[in-house]
Amino acid sequence: MTTTTLITGANKGLGRQAAQQLVAAGHIVYVGARDAGRGREAAAAVGGRYVPLDVTSDESVRAAAKQIDAEIGHLDVLVNNAGIAGTGFRPAGEITADDMQVLYATNVFGVVRVTQAFLPLLERGAAPVIVNVSSGMGSFAVTTDPSRFESTLVGLAYPSSKAALNMVTTMYAKAYPEMRINAVDPGYTATDLNGHRGTQTVQEGARVIVAMAQLTADGPTGTFSDAAGPLGW
Repeated sequence: MTTTTLITGANKGLGRQAAQQLVAAGHIVYVGARDAGRGREAAAAVGGRYVPLDVTSDESVRAAAKQIDAEIGHLDVLVNNAGIAGTGFRPAGEITADDMQVLYATNVFGVVRVTQAFLPLLERGAAPVIVNVSSGMGSFAVTTDPSRFESTLVGLAYPSSKAALNMVTTMYAKAYPEMRINAVDPGYTATDLNGHRGTQTVQEGARVIVAMAQLTADGPTGTFSDAAGPLGW
């Protein structure tokens, strides 16, 4: 049976590249995107299927689940890739609660909204997998390691949203032991998220996403890793 995969925020950057690589690996890939024009273009370019999906909207997420249910009847892999940088790395004292809420709406609450809506479809899959695209900036271990570039950066909103996502990942993994649920750090990849300042290509950054999306039923769960292997939380 062909593996069916949904990737949120897949019209550009890491999501689009992961979609392209997974289509090449034989997956049926649903390209989730808010913008219909960009979503359809991306889906056509990578050989996937477009599904309208705004992770901040209950109605949009429910409609996406209904579409995939009607067309396929199950889901094997969910890649929660959609994310925003929001305020970036402005001084911590300038970040307001409203700034934080904007980031959390996509980076944390959006993941919970999508995961909750698609759990019934995932439970119909043979070996369900969820990949949450996090960041080394969400790791206490990485951001306090003097040898890591991430330890030189000070941010309040984005890093804390990814730290929250990491905890969401571990809790889902405990709650659904029959699924493989993991967080990944693609690394400092050149995308719109960082103004294309990243030192990796999207092809390099997508590797760990694609690898974890192809886990089998005996694969790890409740982990956090990058392309080189396990990361400290």
